[in-house]
Amino acid sequence: MSKTSVVRCGLIQCANPINDESKPVAEIQKAMLDKHLPLIEEAAKKGVQILCLQEIFNGPYFCPSQDKRWYAAAEKVPGPTTEIMQGLAKKHNMVIVVPVYEEDIRGVYYNTAAVIDADGKYLGKYRKQHIPQTSGFWEKFFFKPGDGGYPVFKTKYATIGVYICYDRHFPEGARCLGLNGAEIVFNPSATVAGLSQYLWKIEQPAHAVANGYYVGAINRVGTEAPWNIGKFYGHSYFVNPRGQILAEASEDKDEVVVADLDLDMINEVRQTWQFFRDRRPEAYDELVKT
Repeated sequence: MSKTSVVRCGLIQCANPINDESKPVAEIQKAMLDKHLPLIEEAAKKGVQILCLQEIFNGPYFCPSQDKRWYAAAEKVPGPTTEIMQGLAKKHNMVIVVPVYEEDIRGVYYNTAAVIDADGKYLGKYRKQHIPQTSGFWEKFFFKPGDGGYPVFKTKYATIGVYICYDRHFPEGARCLGLNGAEIVFNPSATVAGLSQYLWKIEQPAHAVANGYYVGAINRVGTEAPWNIGKFYGHSYFVNPRGQILAEASEDKDEVVVADLDLDMINEVRQTWQFFRDRRPEAYDELVKT
């Protein structure tokens, strides 16, 4: 695997083009996929080498409901959507992180992100570990907690990890990704204005600093009827291992946000702040007590 010190990365944030729940699930999914295709092309024209899409990118964020019709949105991983993305990855020599709704066996579903290398090879997947269950976020109705740990993926350009939405509130998995060798962690999300908005630019820079890696944080924009739980506030961004935001999208526009990430900074930061050297895992028994 060849690497360059500087890797150009991109994030796509966009609104759902169909805000009508009465439409067939497959029609809504196709509209969302079709909307992403020109944005992926735009990323390629900008020279993006690693691209991440938003949480369950090819559909609405349906978790404000508890409607079993949305089970029809689940698919195999790898499966039809990842196959489309494999073709695009190979065409553009681009790594793509593809968050989708996964069906494992009948009746068992996960919130998943597939990782595809720049040659189109499917590298594996991450299943969201932390599943919220609260007003407006009935995710346990739709998702089983992930069972695959915190894998990292050695792509053509960098070693990357994925942490999905609600995961970002938990430092333990963020640390595991660092220990496993992640240089860049992507956090595809669907988060609305309200309770947690002030945390958006606190937690992920904190993870970047504590673990000495880059983070790409992705959010949606717009509102999604009929639930109207709030407005997705965008502001997708990249943050470096010093906690500095490198590039940021708007609050309300479909956008491809791009940043050049210098992987050499990881060594510079970790040779200054020796957090991994100075860890005391033998003193952390309380962290794994139930």
